[in-house]
Amino acid sequence: MEARMNIVANPDLITGIQHLQKAIHAGGVDPLMLELVHLRASQINGCSPCVFAGVQSAKKHGETEERLHNVVTWRETPFFTEEERAALALTEAATRIQDGSPGVTDEIWEAAATHFDEKQMSAIILNIAITNFFNRINHTIREQAGKTW
Repeated sequence: MEARMNIVANPDLITGIQHLQKAIHAGGVDPLMLELVHLRASQINGCSPCVFAGVQSAKKHGETEERLHNVVTWRETPFFTEEERAALALTEAATRIQDGSPGVTDEIWEAAATHFDEKQMSAIILNIAITNFFNRINHTIREQAGKTW
C-alpha cells in the first residue's frame, strides 16, 4: 500500500509541529516516559507508523525489548513503575474517548497528579493529543510503517 500524499509538503505544518514538540519536551518529563505514552496511544489507534517510530525512539532512549513488548499489556506485567502506570492509564483514558469509555476519571487524574506537577501534566496531555493527531493523519493518508516525516 502506498501513502496517499506526502504530509511533509506543507512547511508551515512542520514548523507548528516542531513548536509543539519543543513545548512537550520543555515540560520536564523524562523523554522515555513520553515515548511510552506515544507508543501506547499509537497501539490503541492501530497506527503502524507511530508504533514503529515509537519503538525505535524508545530504544534510542534505552528502553528494553522486554518492556516494549509489554506496553500493550502494562496492567498485567511487573515491568512498569507506578509513575509509568499512571501516565499509561491517563494515555488510555484520554485516547479512548470514542469507545464510550468514561474518559479521564477523577481517579485516573489524581493518580497521575500524584506523580507529575502541572507543567509535566501539561506536557503529557499535549503529547497524548499530538500522538492522536499524528495517528489520525497517518490513517487518513495511509502512511506506512518504517517511513518518517
